[in-house]
Amino acid sequence: MWVARKVVFQRHLFFILLLAGMAAALHAARADTDPLPSWNEGAAKQNVIDFVVRVTKDGGADFVPQAQRVAVFDNDGTLWAEQPVYFQLAFAMDTIKSLAHLHPEWSTKQPFKAVIEGDHKALAESGDDGLQTILATTHVGMSTDTFGDLVDAWMLSAEHPRFKRPYNTLVYQPMLELLSYLRVNGFKTFIVSGGGVEFMRRFAEETYGIPPEQVVGSSGVVKYEIDNDGKPSLVKEAKVEFVDDGPGKPVGINRFIGRRPIAAFGNSDGDLQMLQWTCSAPGARFCLYVHHTDADREWAYDRNSRIGKLDKGLDEAAAKGWTVVDMKQDWKSVFPPDK
Repeated sequence: MWVARKVVFQRHLFFILLLAGMAAALHAARADTDPLPSWNEGAAKQNVIDFVVRVTKDGGADFVPQAQRVAVFDNDGTLWAEQPVYFQLAFAMDTIKSLAHLHPEWSTKQPFKAVIEGDHKALAESGDDGLQTILATTHVGMSTDTFGDLVDAWMLSAEHPRFKRPYNTLVYQPMLELLSYLRVNGFKTFIVSGGGVEFMRRFAEETYGIPPEQVVGSSGVVKYEIDNDGKPSLVKEAKVEFVDDGPGKPVGINRFIGRRPIAAFGNSDGDLQMLQWTCSAPGARFCLYVHHTDADREWAYDRNSRIGKLDKGLDEAAAKGWTVVDMKQDWKSVFPPDK
């Protein structure tokens, strides 16, 4: 009898030890799984992880129901690069060049002359009026479907002047990991950008995993028309409908999302009001600025930049304890490998 009990005890002990070993191995495997492998260890990475853990811990003091886990991201300079010009402007400039043979008068008329000659100084001197002329010439008077096809074709053929690779591959690998990490933890991720909404919606889903209906951007008026073949279409007009930049970002979030985010990510003063509005509400909140500090792998710019200026936002982040990513120090890699 004693021998039989000893055998049973040994079997029970074996299974207990086996289960304990399996649990330890599982815990170790989980500990080794890094949700943000392209981020260096440091305060920025830990702040992100700590926030996600706090708001997803059921029963915790900072728990946020899944329906309320909304995260908003600027696009230019936050999810992909924005130098030496915003990529939508690069698209418009390339379109001008492709049409120049049909408009010989452009060779002496600004801002077209500056675009054709690649004169960025003269283009900058043309100011907002010059920019609007370029965008109107390349965006207005066509259907939204035709415009989308042009964007698709450009994405397949155009190369960035510095990196010699397609523009839609100059996305930030650490931010792609962040988007995925948030979604795995029940967040709904949105783009809220000053870029044109119809431009961004053509690549956002494939590039970021963000569907078109979760892209908020600037928009022009479109008009419903029936063409000569009796086919309905939406035609882009010259009139601006909504500018989703600066104070327009919280307005756009309210109008198109209808729920205040609990996390916001940007890189410039144009994102400041979005971060202010997100992090001023009660409860667990998270705001992060991407600070461009890496001239070797990307660019280094902030307070005096004509594109992606980060001045007031940098001061406010310091004053309010928002997380600031130092691109050079905090990211192991910037872009995905060039295929």
